[in-house]
Amino acid sequence: MSITAEEKQRLMKEFATKEGDTGSPEVQVAILSSRIATLTEHFKTHKKDNHSRRGLLKLVAQRRKLLDYLKAKDEGRYQDLIKRLGLRR
Repeated sequence: MSITAEEKQRLMKEFATKEGDTGSPEVQVAILSSRIATLTEHFKTHKKDNHSRRGLLKLVAQRRKLLDYLKAKDEGRYQDLIKRLGLRR
């Protein structure tokens, strides 16, 4: 239910703000979004997997906190990120 190392490297390269960037909010939100999408697909076939559902809720909350932080720091970067990821807000 995790993402592959290749997928993680691709996301880091695509959303990095500078060379070697692995910890910026953009990269972290992109990785969390990929993990959330993977878990969402998992729940389409495993509806009663409540242990993983708790993990999904924690990932969503963590992504929300990072997005709130980014919005408070730099509104432009926040708007660009949610547009690139296709998130609602």
